[in-house]
Amino acid sequence: MDVVNNNLVLLFVAMASGVLSLVCLGFVFVLLKKAQQSHIKHNKLHAHIQDTENQTAILRSEIAEVRSGLLSIGQRLIACENYAKDLAQQQAAQKYDDPDARIYSRAVKMVELGADIEEVMRECELPRAEAELLMSLHNKS
Repeated sequence: MDVVNNNLVLLFVAMASGVLSLVCLGFVFVLLKKAQQSHIKHNKLHAHIQDTENQTAILRSEIAEVRSGLLSIGQRLIACENYAKDLAQQQAAQKYDDPDARIYSRAVKMVELGADIEEVMRECELPRAEAELLMSLHNKS
């Protein structure tokens, strides 16, 4: 009977090891499937990171272009402001350099202060027609 018991024990051990092998094989398959899924997720994340890096490079390039354009516009604006200042200075200088302009400026001031036509003609040496024109223009405004 010992032989039968030994055979039963061996059969039981063989069956238990077979079941244990099947369970281990099942765990291996589950782990392989999870590894494949993890690998797929890793590839997707890597592709997403690559796309993000490409988009970032494009955006940096576009920002550099915008920055360059803004600098150019700023330089042009400064040049225009300087040109406008020069023109204003030239205009102011011409206003004071032109003796006729000074005479008319003085005549307009006299009219604004209430001088009569005779006084404007005498002080500014203007003909009557010009003095009357200044008086009528000033009185309308």
